[in-house]
Parts: sequence; structure tokens; C-alpha cells
Amino acid sequence: MLPAAVAIAVWLMAGGARRLFLYWCLLFAGTLLLVAASKIAFVGWGIGIEEIDFTGFSGHAMRSAAIIPTLFYVIVRQQAFALRWPAVILGVGVAALISLSRVQLHFHSVSEALSGSLLGLAACLCFIWQAENASQPGLSRTLLACSFVLLLTASFSKPVPTEDLIASTALWLSGHPAAVAEHRRQGMESALPVN
Repeated sequence: MLPAAVAIAVWLMAGGARRLFLYWCLLFAGTLLLVAASKIAFVGWGIGIEEIDFTGFSGHAMRSAAIIPTLFYVIVRQQAFALRWPAVILGVGVAALISLSRVQLHFHSVSEALSGSLLGLAACLCFIWQAENASQPGLSRTLLACSFVLLLTASFSKPVPTEDLIASTALWLSGHPAAVAEHRRQGMESALPVN
């Protein structure tokens, strides 16, 4: 998903929409920081909401909800208003399926996936609201085609180990072993039957 976020930024810059380019970069970077901060808080200090199994915003859900509808919107932005919103709704639907898959595969709880999706969707809608009041950037079809080839190629590359980076950052900032991992381990041991 990150290469798609970069593609959106490149399209905006190439189309002469510098203000929208900056707005997109700030919005997306801000949501990434919120996701990272929530995970660092949990790993480093055990800050979460146990009642709803919340250990931090789902990064996959956030990125999907922020990027996919925005990507579809930017592609059809020069079309009539009646075409733009169905594209955004389609993007939201695809992002929702990705979020659901994170829950079904047990990578995230419902609260983590839902909160991540809402965070990403908020970033997407803020961008669209700003873009609707801005001048239309010109999009080169050649640039779009090249971007999609690069995005397809990037989808086969090895993913960046962001979870490891977040964990090491949390441990460095907190200065002690992962409090929550230890807490969970102890909780699991106490739940095991004693022989």
C-alpha cells in the first residue's frame, strides 16, 4: 500500500497540484504516526484497552482505507461528480474487505481493524474535501500506466518489517522489556492447568 500512497503524491505533484500534494503527504504521514504511536504505547508501556482487545490501530486497515478510496478518487477526479463518488465508495468497499480479512486471519481484533479503518477513512475524506475545492490537476495517462506497472511490480517485493521496527523503537523508548508481551505470557501461564 505504501507505494500506492507514493504514487498518489507523484501524480499530484506531476499534475501541478502542489498544495494537494503537501496536504496528502501531511495527512497520510499524520495517520501513520498515530498508528505507530498507538502500537509503541502498547508494546513499550502496555497502554491499550483490554475490554475490547485494543492494542493499537491496525496499520493495514488504516492504509487501505486512506489509500484505496483516495487512489480511485484521484484517478477519476477529472470526471463528473456523479462518477467520482461511486469510485470512492468502491474504494471504501475494497478497503473494508481488506480490514475484514485482517480480523478473519486473526492478525487484528475487531476494535483494532475498525479503528484503523475509521482513521484511514477520516484522512481520505479530509483529502477529498480539500481536493473538491482545489483546481483540477492534470493527470498524464502515461504516468498513470507506468505507475500501475511499478505498483504491480512492488506488490511482489518483500514487505518492510515494520512490526519489528515498532517493537525495537518501543523497547528503546521505554527502556524495559515489552511489558505487554510479558503480561500476556504470564496470563497464559496462569491459565494453563497445573499437573
